[in-house]
Parts: sequence; C-alpha cells; structure tokens
Amino acid sequence: MTHAASHATPPAPSYALVIPSVGRPSLDRLLETVAALETDDRHPGPVEVVVVDDRRDPAPPAVPPEPLAPAVAGRPVRVVRGHGRGPAAARNRGWRAVDPAVEWIAFLDDDVEVPADWARRLAEDLAACGPDVGATQGRITVPLPADRRPTDWERNTASLEDADWATADMAYRRDVLERVHGFDERFPRAYREDADLALRVRRAGYRLVRGRRGILHPVRPADDWVSHRVQAGNADNALMRRLHGPRWRRHAEAPAGTFGWHVATTAALAAAAGGSLARLAGVHGAGWVAGAGTAAWAGLYRRFLVRRLGPGPRPGEPGFGAELRRMVLTSATIPPAAVRHRLAGWARHRGTGAWPVRPRAVLFDRDGTLVHDVPYNGDPALVRPVDGAREALDRVRAAGLATAVVSNQSGVARGLVSRDQVDAVNARVEELLGPFGAWQVCPHGPGDGCACRKPRPGMVLAAARALGVRPEECVLIGDIGADVEAAQAAGARSVLVPTPVTRAEEVADAPVTAPDLAAAVDLVLALVADGAPAGTGDRPTP
Repeated sequence: MTHAASHATPPAPSYALVIPSVGRPSLDRLLETVAALETDDRHPGPVEVVVVDDRRDPAPPAVPPEPLAPAVAGRPVRVVRGHGRGPAAARNRGWRAVDPAVEWIAFLDDDVEVPADWARRLAEDLAACGPDVGATQGRITVPLPADRRPTDWERNTASLEDADWATADMAYRRDVLERVHGFDERFPRAYREDADLALRVRRAGYRLVRGRRGILHPVRPADDWVSHRVQAGNADNALMRRLHGPRWRRHAEAPAGTFGWHVATTAALAAAAGGSLARLAGVHGAGWVAGAGTAAWAGLYRRFLVRRLGPGPRPGEPGFGAELRRMVLTSATIPPAAVRHRLAGWARHRGTGAWPVRPRAVLFDRDGTLVHDVPYNGDPALVRPVDGAREALDRVRAAGLATAVVSNQSGVARGLVSRDQVDAVNARVEELLGPFGAWQVCPHGPGDGCACRKPRPGMVLAAARALGVRPEECVLIGDIGADVEAAQAAGARSVLVPTPVTRAEEVADAPVTAPDLAAAVDLVLALVADGAPAGTGDRPTP
C-alpha cells in the first residue's frame, strides 16, 4: 500500500526573472532560450519575466513585448525603463516592479544563455534553500575557442566561472532584498555591485549558496581598447574599500589585484616625463632622473606585457597578430588609467556612507500631489490643498529636510496661461502650505524636447543643486508615472500617490506607492529615522 498523498511534493517556490539590458543583440538569444524552458506543474517557470531597458534614452523599446507574450508558460515579458544608470539601479527597478507576493527574484544578465532544464534546476535549487539562505548562485560556463589559446578578453570573461555571487545567474529572496535595500546604486558599472550586495546579505545573517543549475556565458565581441576601458572599475574598488574596509577583498572572496604594480609603473612614467621636462629646462641632475624613470618604466611595461601575452595565442595561431597589437597598446595605457580611476574613486567616495543614502530633501509634484489639480490653472483663488498637505509638509520641515516643488506647466507653451500666472499660483501654494527651498517649473510642451520636463530628470537635478544635496539624497513624491520616471532618471527615489488620473500600469511599475500624501511622508521619515522603509520585516527564524 502506498501513501503518495501523504508525501506529496510541496510546490516550488515562486520566482520572477529580472534581466537588465542595454539592447544588445544577445538579449534576443537569451529570450529565445527562456522561451524554450521546460516547465511542468512541479516546475512552472517564472511568474513573470521583467526586462529592464537600461539605455539612456531609448527610442523604440529594447524588447517588443508583443511577439514575446507567450514566452514562458503563457506569461508575458514585461519591459520597464531603467534610464541608463547601470545594472545595480536597473536590477532594483526590475525586482521592485514585481508583485511583492513573489518569493524569489532570479537575475540573469542579457548576454547569457540558459539550457532547457534551467527552470527545473532553479526550482530544485530554491526548494533546497532553508530559511537562513538568502541567495543561490548558478554555475557559469564560458565557452573558449578550441583551436587556439584564449585572448586576454576571453580569459577575463572566463574568470566568471570562478567568481563568487556573480549576478549573471543569481537568485535572491525578495524579502532579503527588501531588508538590505537591494543593490547599491552608487555602483554605476557591472562591477563589484554583486559583491557588495552579497557582503551586506551575509552581514544581515543569511548564507549564500551555490546551486546545481548552470548557464552559458559566451564571450562578447570587443574592440582593441576594452581592457583599457574596464579600468574604470578601479573607482568601484575605491567604493568597496570605503564601504567594507581595507580587507574587503578577503571578505568578498575577491582575488588580489595588480594595482600596486600599476602605481609603480605610473610613478616610473611620471619620473621619466618629469625628468625629461626638467632636463629641457636645464635642471641639474634631471637627465639621471629621466633615464632612471625610463628604464624602470620599460622594465615594468615589459613585465606586464609578457604576463598578459603568456597565456594567450602563440605565433602561428589564429588571432595572434591582432592580440599582440592589443597587448602592446593597452599594456602601456592600463597602469595610468587604473591609477587615475582609483584616485577619482577615492575623491568621489571620500564622504560616502552606508547604503541606502538617507534622504536630505523631499521634492513634490504640485498639481494632484500638493493641491487639487485644476488643468492649466492661472487663478490663485482656485488653489485648494489636498487633505493633510500642510500637516505633512510641517512634519517634513520639522525633520530638518529641505523641500522643493518640481512642476510641469505646459500651459505656458500652449498659450493657456502666462508665466506670471503660474508664479502667482505658486505664491498662493506657499501662502497656504509654507515656504519651499526651491521651485522648478518647466514651461515647455511635450513636443519641445527640453531636458527639464518630467519624465526627464532636469528639474530633479536642478532642485538638488538648488538645495545643496545630491540627487540620491532626494525623494520625489508625485501622482503619475512621469514623476517616478523623472526621479529614477536622476538617481533619486520616489513615492507614487495614485489619484483617479493615475494609470493602472503606472501604479504597477512604481517601486513604492502610498495611499495619500501623509502616508508618503511617513515612508520618507522612516528612512530618515532608521534607514529602513516602513514595513521591512526581520530575517525569518531558521
């Protein structure tokens, strides 16, 4: 006699798939492999697939959603805007757009491919995670050419196979992401943002584990100067040191870098150049300094070049000539580029604190948020504050936060109101609600192509400058999607307070919503008080 009913397999944990993209052709291939995933009742696949279009100002969508509507078990692919602020911000944009009831968020990069059994393997990995596990990492395979040794760029990509907590294939619990406030958006590149998140998740008391699933990560095509450009990641190393201390590499299980050699090479180059200039000026002994610096630089350069060429293609192998050219050129430019970016990172992040950044300013939309919306209002007598507006603003000011208003006023461009009338209405708003630290008004129409009209970030950036704060220290409270998009594009946070004119899709896409202005202010003040948004739960007990 069997007892199958009493040993029924529990349902697989629910998950959504989030893919940040800058519109690379590889995204099409990834979505093809996602569409071909094997799913069944026990392994139903993702609840939703969210692609974050992270191009700065895309014209057409990076992914047309219509052909992909039945991509995964009948579930549509959803596209949201990311505004070109980098993968950390794009991933946050993606997971916050997912239904909060979804238990896990699975992240994939847009240049990977998933095998047909990936959904089944992921479901097994998630089911194996106890309540003390905050994330599970997939195994990455980088295919390398069989007819020759790999190039420097190919070896760089292949290092992902041994990388810890790479978000090329990483799944996090949704409530863990909420607790640690997601990715630190001050990391602008696909570099170190995943290690930073892993360290914060561990610090919160969770384990990170490796699963059994796997993906394929082909080597992206690259030009001769790619290894020079990636030295910008040295600024992110400076941020990691600032956030996690001088032993951050050990904590993050990151291999030691070669920055010390780059410093020595750059110092030798500086001595050679400085000595040569001093010799031209007739300074005694400058020739010796120039000669010693040149000799030291030549030796260090040769060492670096040989170390990079050694594992690469041999003479006679395909691609050797092109690789030799790349290595000769970039081995000279990488050391000073690395030093320059590291110094810039140290300067930029000198006063950087923990994530998330605590708000120092609250920006408000005017019509529909602070006052009832009267279309193209030019009459101060028609100004009526929304319920509780004065009390909410008084609480913001009492907390020591700066305030500003950012308002689209296309009626000026349409000839329906004058700028003087708009200013008179704004003066009445201040009379009823108290003073604001700055007013930013866009008088342009939707077709004028200005940089200030929401959803563009111009007014948010201008308000931050006027208030003497950074954009990431601002929270914008508004009633429509354009307010949320403007904040996102500027690097600020947002709270959407829906009204009858707010579209359902705008509410669904908003990272944070509140039922009214008072509740929105509560959320902001919670961030100010303890750095954690209201409603964030504690870690589950194992």
